[in-house]
Amino acid sequence: MKKIILLFSLLAVLLVTAGCLNEMVGQKITVQKRTGKENIFEEFKEVNQSKRVEKAIDLVKNANWEDKKVEMTRYADYQFQFPFKNSSENKIASYSLWVIQNGENVEIVTDSDKYVKLTKQDSANLYEILTGEELIK
Repeated sequence: MKKIILLFSLLAVLLVTAGCLNEMVGQKITVQKRTGKENIFEEFKEVNQSKRVEKAIDLVKNANWEDKKVEMTRYADYQFQFPFKNSSENKIASYSLWVIQNGENVEIVTDSDKYVKLTKQDSANLYEILTGEELIK
């Protein structure tokens, strides 16, 4: 009887673990970096550590977004995408990121005319996740 209980316990743990792993598959952020002075981007980095992906998503999701179309004076420094899950379908959320001239903040624009300038701390955290480097040098 103890063997049967042990077997079912192990089976339950394996099923729960497999379910959790399956939920995390596909959670990644792809980052492109602008090359030169033109609006040409190349693959730069892929972030697939689940805690870093979740933190980046939370930073972007919880930012104080403004519904306005902005015209930037130069091309974006980076572009990044991550999966955005809502209740009915999976989508890819795309963002353009600028490091502003003082080097302490980043600004983000979406294709759907949303804009945000992140706080210094959120800027530093997101930039480090996306590039692996410190924002302020």
